[in-house]
Amino acid sequence: KWDILPHSLYSPDITPSESYLFRSMTHDLADQRFRSVENTKNWIDAWIASKEDQFFRRGIHKLPKLWKKLVANSGNCFEE
Repeated sequence: KWDILPHSLYSPDITPSESYLFRSMTHDLADQRFRSVENTKNWIDAWIASKEDQFFRRGIHKLPKLWKKLVANSGNCFEE
């Protein structure tokens, strides 16, 4: 069974599940310059396809710990 955890729709902060993905993506994005939305979408699709299943498993397994830290911190951002 999956529990859906609340997150503000208009929060300027990213969710813990997004932080794992985006932090990893940041390094590969450093030298990228996109000229169109289509180029951006293609790059993201290729980047995701380049990751092994274990990459996503690690991110999923980190979620309970990240949510506990988020709750303990009253929903405020924190550094891992």
